[in-house]
Amino acid sequence: MMLAPEWTDDIEQPSMSRSGNTRSIERRVRRVATRLGLHLMIVQKPDNRVRAHGGYMLRDGQTMRILLGDKDYPYCADIDEVEAFLDAYQG
Repeated sequence: MMLAPEWTDDIEQPSMSRSGNTRSIERRVRRVATRLGLHLMIVQKPDNRVRAHGGYMLRDGQTMRILLGDKDYPYCADIDEVEAFLDAYQG
């Protein structure tokens, strides 16, 4: 016979951290970028540099010019940098 686990109030509940909802942040950032005529590009095969920091680039939809994320190495921007860039880009 299997017993149900005991639930107590002293167990810490996991908090809603920013890292836990990266996909929803990506969706929101992609929507904003699309409204501005930009493309959010996400790395498909990350190398060690990208895994440590980054993974995103922003590209102008008309000129196909990279606006953010290719300074030091491809896909070097992280999601916070992309958000800040879009906020400044919107004015």
